[in-house]
Amino acid sequence: MTVPEATPTNVAADSAYVAMQAGVVHGDVNQYTTYADSPPEKKFQAGVHILDGGMSSRAWQLIQEAVVGGYKTNEVCFYWLLALVSGRTRHGLSKEEMAALRNERNIFRLTDDDEWVNGVKTIRRLLASAEKKDADTRVLFKELDALGDPQRAMILRHLEQFLDGPIAEQMWHRTLSQAKDERMAGDRANRIWKFFEPAPSKPRERAVRRPDTPLRVCVRIVMATAVFLAATIHIGYVLVQGGRVFALMICLASAVGGYYGAREGLEWRFRVVRRRTKDMEYGPPSARRTNTQPEGFAKRVDQRFDHYFAVYVPHGVQREVWLAKTAGIRRSLRDELVEIYREERVGVERINWLIRHRVDDVRRRWREGVLWSYREELATPLSTKAGAVLGLAALVGGGAWAVSDAVLVAPLGASGSTVLVLASGWIGARALLGVLLERWRFAADERESGRTLDGDWEAFRRWRAKLADKPKDQEMAVWLDSDRKVLLDDALKHYRLVMSNVVAHAFIEAPAPSTRRARVKDGPWRYRKYRLLAFLLTADGVRQLTVDLDFTEGAFHVRERSSYRFDAVAAVRVGQGDNDERTFELALVDGQKISVQVMSPGMEILQEGEDPGTVSEVTLDASGLHQTLHVLEGIAAEGKEWIRYER
Repeated sequence: MTVPEATPTNVAADSAYVAMQAGVVHGDVNQYTTYADSPPEKKFQAGVHILDGGMSSRAWQLIQEAVVGGYKTNEVCFYWLLALVSGRTRHGLSKEEMAALRNERNIFRLTDDDEWVNGVKTIRRLLASAEKKDADTRVLFKELDALGDPQRAMILRHLEQFLDGPIAEQMWHRTLSQAKDERMAGDRANRIWKFFEPAPSKPRERAVRRPDTPLRVCVRIVMATAVFLAATIHIGYVLVQGGRVFALMICLASAVGGYYGAREGLEWRFRVVRRRTKDMEYGPPSARRTNTQPEGFAKRVDQRFDHYFAVYVPHGVQREVWLAKTAGIRRSLRDELVEIYREERVGVERINWLIRHRVDDVRRRWREGVLWSYREELATPLSTKAGAVLGLAALVGGGAWAVSDAVLVAPLGASGSTVLVLASGWIGARALLGVLLERWRFAADERESGRTLDGDWEAFRRWRAKLADKPKDQEMAVWLDSDRKVLLDDALKHYRLVMSNVVAHAFIEAPAPSTRRARVKDGPWRYRKYRLLAFLLTADGVRQLTVDLDFTEGAFHVRERSSYRFDAVAAVRVGQGDNDERTFELALVDGQKISVQVMSPGMEILQEGEDPGTVSEVTLDASGLHQTLHVLEGIAAEGKEWIRYER
């Protein structure tokens, strides 16, 4: 992609950093974690992992601590050398570091030949040959090409920028070739997004409200039942005493019919109540609930449901129709998940999978035509209605026959008992009906909750299996480093330069606006989208390339290209706010500024045992800010004389 040359502008002017999504911290990854009392072997292994993660300064500190602790092997020597020079120029080493590099042979005593010894010897020869303009590099690169992995790959990745002279050009071609091979390796396009997904929270069963029968209701049922039985027995006694045995038999037979009628009536009533409850739950939200504005966790869950319902629209259905018809279901599902997860302080990112599953399940049931199937399932069959009506009719008929005969035998006593039977039966039946309906409701809710939980667990297992090959942080670092090298190659081609024309080059990696981010414990932040600034320093001045990198796809989008002389650089600084915001700023003599936020405010999301300063430092280390500052500060201070000092 070619665009017209641009004059220096304020990079941050049109990209205010807003709405950065909450970060994900993979607390179950501990490859970078060490402690003051960790053994030297542990510190060395952590240093190797950190170097693979692109944090060379922190890596060298840990490996040096392991060496001071007496842990000196061929492998330690190899990584010690790489960590010391990785991503740096010779001019970027301090006096102490340069002294340590020149004293390396006295620090380490190599043992028997192995792949690590061969790697150390190759590094030594590369460093020595870079200082000789007439060095014969054919044998040297033959030895480098003969090395196996990981020695050859690590040397190409970490040593390229430290070398200069004729050897640098040949080294660059090999480094670029490796970067192109590694850039999309490991199924990057299909795996990298998984790094930004948090560990999913396990499904939880919604607590079903248990039936709560107040003591007064129990007392009412017992007393009403006692009175009912006593009055009924008295009527039966009157019938026997008066010789009305047939009427008594009719009464007993009607009681059996009344039992079956009451059972069917209870079923009828339960279906009507439950269907009405479901209609209220799945129907359009009431005006009162609609006007209630959720906050905090509930608001974020609300937004996720709104998003996925807007995305998961059934084929052939207008979005407006879909959203209107499912408004009540959406509200019901939202309320359920808020109730289940709110008290556990679970971030909404960890239940995104569950929200997607629930919404997809609603879409599936819509397509299959069963979204409102509960209305048919809870419709009362005609046989149930007939059984209830006939049974209760038999009870009323038989009871009336028995009462009329009893009144003929003992008018006063039978009438009083009849009144008691009717009153206690009505009171007891109403109370008992409420108790039984609650028990049936509880059983139905438990069955429904169990089916929902089974579906959630199945979806959870599928999602966890999908995330099983989530890339490691070291893979992310290799892909990003490969992107940087490919970008550098594009810049060289655009400016018609070769690597031998470049005195030094440097990068700054910053998060793009409104991007997702994630990191492992004690590791640097990684972003789905980056703002990359590449600086190429040549004898003629500075070439700057600013691009947006879609890290998930490895695609560059050029924002601007700039060129300016060394004496045009007025100042370079990094500002730090109270909220840990870090802003890189390059000021030119004409008053223009090139600025970019390297770290956004409020970026510290810490796991137990993490130190906020360490997290910030490794993020800046991985961003390339330290090396870039060293180079550009030298230019601001010395101007074109910096080139002579560098060479």
